[in-house]
Amino acid sequence: MTTVVIALGSNLGDRAGNLRRACELLADEGVTLTRRSSIWETAPVPAGQPAFLNAVVVGETALGAAGLLAATKRLERQLGRRPSRHWGPRPIDLDILFYGDARIDSIELVVPHPRIAERSFVLVPLSEAWPGVLPLLGRRALDLLTEVGLEGLRRTSESLEE
Repeated sequence: MTTVVIALGSNLGDRAGNLRRACELLADEGVTLTRRSSIWETAPVPAGQPAFLNAVVVGETALGAAGLLAATKRLERQLGRRPSRHWGPRPIDLDILFYGDARIDSIELVVPHPRIAERSFVLVPLSEAWPGVLPLLGRRALDLLTEVGLEGLRRTSESLEE
């Protein structure tokens, strides 16, 4: 089994429901979730679209990296995501942040996710779900967050648990 860390985001429809449903579907795909962050609301980038809800989950899976990527893309389609403009509004977005301690650099998948250290909307929930030193980065998410700041984030009362 490989430990995986996945970021979830949604800014269309039932945003919290989309995140919870993605967790259920990940389990159906063979990812046993072991930790879940709080749900955080963040301002959209770029502006001019609904605010995002973001969370991070940690799990274990027997899927290979390519299989996990295929599963996340399948789940995004199942939850209504369709091809659209880059960084546009979407009912669900699933990003593989870490796949064990593997460094992957292919056209389809880059792990660790290349923009982790720049995104407070990833670092805040990541610091909850994985408070220790991050694989391959050698630093805690909380330490990286001090360089980015918390502007535009707020914890919601929603939960990834049903």
